[in-house]
Amino acid sequence: MAIPGAIGASVVDCTTGVALGTAGAAPEDHEAAAAGAAEVVTAVTARGPFTSALPEDGLEDLIITTAGGYHLIRRLPTDFDGRLVLYLWLDRERGNLAVARRGLQDLGVDLLTH
Repeated sequence: MAIPGAIGASVVDCTTGVALGTAGAAPEDHEAAAAGAAEVVTAVTARGPFTSALPEDGLEDLIITTAGGYHLIRRLPTDFDGRLVLYLWLDRERGNLAVARRGLQDLGVDLLTH
């Protein structure tokens, strides 16, 4: 929640749609956000891994914009076949998308090294 403009954040298991850990926002918000993030990741990856014309150019994160905010979903490179993601709900007025993306990247590295 140290990311400027953060409203809520969670670690989501995309196979179940369950938030494994949360911060900020109300508990019911985390449940809905976790389920939504899991659905988005499943929809994007349903046809197989995201591919690009560039070698080794895999999916890192997804950004959904709404009138009031940004919703960032970042895959965690784990031994769990990419089923774990970080989800961040960012206030559009108070947050900075570039700073938030960098913060999520750093948080993902921290989670995997501790």
